[in-house]
Amino acid sequence: MIELAILGFLAEQPLHGYELRTRIAQLAGHARPISDGSLYPAITRLEKAGLLVRRREAGAAAAQRHTLELTGAGRAELLRRLAEPSELDITDSTRFNVLLAFLGRLGDPATQARVLRRRLDFLEAPASFFYAGDRPQRADEQADLFRRGMLTVARATSRAERAWLREALAELAT
Repeated sequence: MIELAILGFLAEQPLHGYELRTRIAQLAGHARPISDGSLYPAITRLEKAGLLVRRREAGAAAAQRHTLELTGAGRAELLRRLAEPSELDITDSTRFNVLLAFLGRLGDPATQARVLRRRLDFLEAPASFFYAGDRPQRADEQADLFRRGMLTVARATSRAERAWLREALAELAT
């Protein structure tokens, strides 16, 4: 998730590390805080792979600042990751939101639709947080108030997302 977010935000414009961390944190939300201990190693990996470069510039005081900029190979890798997301990028809600944030960069409606179709297929498969044997349990089967709440909220969220995905797929088809 973090590497895709780095590539996506740097495709928009060069950024300093702090600016990049702030944007990623805002996108990922409170559920996935971004620490320097995860951000800077990811930046280093992408830099070593030739996907981004650091440029030094004078700071406001005496310290130099590093601006991160995407390379041509970085742009190509971003497009590849958007067009061919991993299974986890499709099934994990936070990772999928990061993918969605930059999916418009693909520019090809058929490829965008293929990605959205994978998410819709995932959401339409029966699933639950709780099972009776192999069968997913529904909210109305839960005696526990809090488990029932989890399932009720998940069902409503899934319905809303499926409805949006269907609308988006129809719009991409036109």
